[in-house]
Amino acid sequence: MSSYKKKKRVVVAMSGGVDSSVAAGLLAEDGYEVVGVTMRLFAAKNESFAKLNKSCCSIEDVEDARKVCRQINAKHYFLNFEKEFEQHVINYFVSEYEKGRTPHPCLACNDRLKFDFLLKRSELMDADYLATGHYAQIINSKNEKKLVKAKDISKDQSYVLFNLNQEKMERLLLPVGKYSKDEIREIAKKLNLSVADKPDSQDICFIPSGDYKKFVEPKITKNISGSIINNGKVIGKHSGIHSFTIGQRKGLPIENISNRPVYVTKINSKTNEVTVGHAEELMKKRLFCNKVNWISETPPIQAIKASVRIRYNGADSPAEVIPCGENEAIINFDKPVRAITPGQAVVFYDHYEVIGGGIIEYSLETDSIEEPIFTNTLLR
Repeated sequence: MSSYKKKKRVVVAMSGGVDSSVAAGLLAEDGYEVVGVTMRLFAAKNESFAKLNKSCCSIEDVEDARKVCRQINAKHYFLNFEKEFEQHVINYFVSEYEKGRTPHPCLACNDRLKFDFLLKRSELMDADYLATGHYAQIINSKNEKKLVKAKDISKDQSYVLFNLNQEKMERLLLPVGKYSKDEIREIAKKLNLSVADKPDSQDICFIPSGDYKKFVEPKITKNISGSIINNGKVIGKHSGIHSFTIGQRKGLPIENISNRPVYVTKINSKTNEVTVGHAEELMKKRLFCNKVNWISETPPIQAIKASVRIRYNGADSPAEVIPCGENEAIINFDKPVRAITPGQAVVFYDHYEVIGGGIIEYSLETDSIEEPIFTNTLLR
């Protein structure tokens, strides 16, 4: 295990899981003064239920983080971020579904909670660094920091870190990114950490049941019911656009209209219409995105070639990235990609390096000659 050159104080965001626990253990072993921080993001109404569903933020998770800190002789603090989480993650989550978009709450949580509020809190704790258990790597290159994929590509989380900038990366450590998941488990056992065999968290942390519709519906503030359209004709009704996402096949409240499967191909938040069609109608070559962040903080002055990903576990597809407007871009894929989904992140890579990314606004027709409507819609 290689050592960092400076031995300083580091705040480690600890969820109680094996990844953040090993991050803390590695840094303690390397001579850092580790301060573990577990953020209380929401109140789980049924703690045992949350645990069984492999969620996080349960009482057991907090105790696991504390136990690990005792094992590595580190301080541990339990900080209440419920208000910030409600405002910047849950409200964003509900608002996006209300608009017929598909949000990625981990993006908002990383951007505002971990790498904004917690980073600032770590400064108040006189910490030199903040560390997390994300599977990604930060490397030095000449006079700048670069964000690259994790060694274990199957666990890589660089997709949800595209909003990082140079200033934040100067103070951020990602100790687990250079190891595979199996190696992290082995390190946990060698360090005798109590969480070495703990299952990974899954699904949305604040919805342990996995039923996001049931979570969102009581919080919706307007009527978002409407019609289901196919080939310009109304073929059914729905109770809310929040129940749909681009590419969805299951759970469509319509009669069989074809001997072939049908999918959601478009959601119109102005008319509340949900359009369905066949698989080929999901294939698009262009998209418009906004809230674009460039890791180097220097946007390209002309179109660049990149490998582009449009969903967390998706494949990287070759494309041309065309900067336009303020923090906006058009993406032209070499080949059609499936189910471009408004609200999701689109991330640009140069091989293993993250160049930048943004939030998908909508797909563009291949033969469209109209300029996209530039917006100021923010993830925040």
